[in-house]
Amino acid sequence: MQILVYLKQCYLCSFRLKDEDMETRIELKKKISEIFKDFMTVITQLEELGNAANNFLLRFQQGLSFLQRPPIVTSSKLIENIIKKNETRRLKSYIEAGCINIHDAAQSTRALHTSLSGLSDHLIKAKNLLIELERLTDEAALAIESATQLDKDSSDGLQQVTCDEENETVQLPQGPEVTEYAALIAVIYSMMKQNYVMQDKIVRSLSLKSSSGELETYSLMWSLRPFVEDEIVNRAWKWIY
Repeated sequence: MQILVYLKQCYLCSFRLKDEDMETRIELKKKISEIFKDFMTVITQLEELGNAANNFLLRFQQGLSFLQRPPIVTSSKLIENIIKKNETRRLKSYIEAGCINIHDAAQSTRALHTSLSGLSDHLIKAKNLLIELERLTDEAALAIESATQLDKDSSDGLQQVTCDEENETVQLPQGPEVTEYAALIAVIYSMMKQNYVMQDKIVRSLSLKSSSGELETYSLMWSLRPFVEDEIVNRAWKWIY
């Protein structure tokens, strides 16, 4: 009789342990889901920031292209004759200034300064967002460790536990697993970090000596984001909606 009582107690105890295990798994999955949502919110902020900064880069390109515009080739006989027949003090000053209007030159110079300032500000804000992404990535990594430890402590990896004593079924929330969330977070963080490094190098290389070809390449690389795979980011959004 005592043996039967003991076995019954062990039986009930095992279900309590399974229930506790399942509750822990549910809480862990809810936590990683919230981390994932916060992570993607920061990703949105980072992408919006990058798009705005791209406008500063384009303005810098336009302003510098204007200042680097080549002067009139006066060595041409045709051009030389045209200038001689229509030469005025104003035209002479204009040619000596490199065929650049002083007012336009001042505007372009201000645009260059504003653009560089905007790009520098972008790097500061983007860096802060990356720090936040890194924090969330670390939290996701801790969630993986907890899930791994839970698997080791548990004798089974069932996603459903039925307690006949209470006729109650406990189920894990539907959706990706903890490890899937964390893995995707790590991949996207790595891509965004590489993209930031590229942007930082572009901004630091900008100068009045930058060629039009270089600026064209910089603008193209900035908008294309070669280190970011949009397909992966889009998959992440599908896990939220």
